[in-house]
Amino acid sequence: MTWLEEGCKPEAQWRIGTEHEKFAFDQVSFRPLPYEGPRSIQALLEGLQVFGWKPVFEQGKVIALSGQDGSSITLEPGGQVELSGAPLETIHQTCEEVHEHLRQVTQVADKLGIGLVGLGFDPKWKRDEIQWMPKGRYAIMRAYMPKVGTLGLDMMLRTCTVQANLDYASEADMVTKFRTALALQPIVTALFANSPFTEGKPNGYLSYRSHIWTDTDMARSGMLPFVFESGMGFERYVDYLLDMPMYFVYREGRYIDASGQSFKDFMAGKLPALPGQKPQLGDWADHVTTAFPEVRLKRYLEMRGADGGSWSRICALPALWAGLLYDGEALAEAWDMVKDWSIEEMAQLRRDVPKLGLKAPFRKGLVRDQALRMLIIAREGLIGRAREDDVGRDESGFLDPLDRIAERGITPAEQLLASYNGPWRQSVDPVYIDYAF
Repeated sequence: MTWLEEGCKPEAQWRIGTEHEKFAFDQVSFRPLPYEGPRSIQALLEGLQVFGWKPVFEQGKVIALSGQDGSSITLEPGGQVELSGAPLETIHQTCEEVHEHLRQVTQVADKLGIGLVGLGFDPKWKRDEIQWMPKGRYAIMRAYMPKVGTLGLDMMLRTCTVQANLDYASEADMVTKFRTALALQPIVTALFANSPFTEGKPNGYLSYRSHIWTDTDMARSGMLPFVFESGMGFERYVDYLLDMPMYFVYREGRYIDASGQSFKDFMAGKLPALPGQKPQLGDWADHVTTAFPEVRLKRYLEMRGADGGSWSRICALPALWAGLLYDGEALAEAWDMVKDWSIEEMAQLRRDVPKLGLKAPFRKGLVRDQALRMLIIAREGLIGRAREDDVGRDESGFLDPLDRIAERGITPAEQLLASYNGPWRQSVDPVYIDYAF
């Protein structure tokens, strides 16, 4: 519990972190990249080092890059390329970071014949056509996932997300932000829905990525009803993590398979994978990262419900959450908006939104109505934050792409489907050209 409490920060120290994933592909065949070869993930990571990124190795293979500012470039299991951004003060800085990252990665990728695209789910390729990246933790998860759900391997190999990370001042502040963010997450999922294709055909969903999480591993994913119960706090979340099965223990440069085993047993020195040993603080930090709820608590809050997408929406997601959670009046208004939503209503939203998006019914209206209200609150919050760029613009303009989506009531996924059924002539191949970064 102390580990989580140490995340509390005064408002002056609050920062914004943004993580975004994208699919890397061969520009000729559109195939996902192998790890090795002239047109590969390894070549991309090596090429990026010209910009000052430092390689991170595992078993002699470069599997990530680290930056001097706390940022990193990492690989998801199927070779999805992720920027984990530095903790920054404003959305202006965040968007500059995104722009610089995309400039660097596309500059290197173009020379190699590699393309990158932001979507929530791989639109064309089957699982067995995607190569696994050489990371030890992924081998353990790969073996374990089919034991606890039917879609876990799809989550690992074929999904991409954009995520915003924000701070909290105290336990009470964490609880209010956690509850507000968790309730609103399906509304955000609808705005960002961008994964309507599977293996070259419409899959019947607008956010298939979001649907994937409903049958990945319910012991570590979902909406967490206990967050809304009285007594919610750091201790209650720790209890949830202690009840959640483990994946691995990292020792001396290698991952030891502890999948399905108990962290409580580990604390008692009874872990079958490491009998007689007790956890170090790093083991706890690793375990925390293997929880995958829609909003995740670490030493900050992670908002995890959005599909990957375009450059403008990468900037829009942290803007939305900063507007809702980092201005006191906006947070109070956002909590007032959702505080009477029942657990059953939120669960129904979670079920409906992946298929219906902004057209999902809610009370006497649609999710679109809630999205419009949420965006008004977020815009007021960003104006109230009054973080201006060098020409005097506040951060509220970063919400403009989301306003357009909500006002039209048409998700990015529906725009993709319109292209598929129109000028693309029922082919998904043009997505790799029309939507590439």
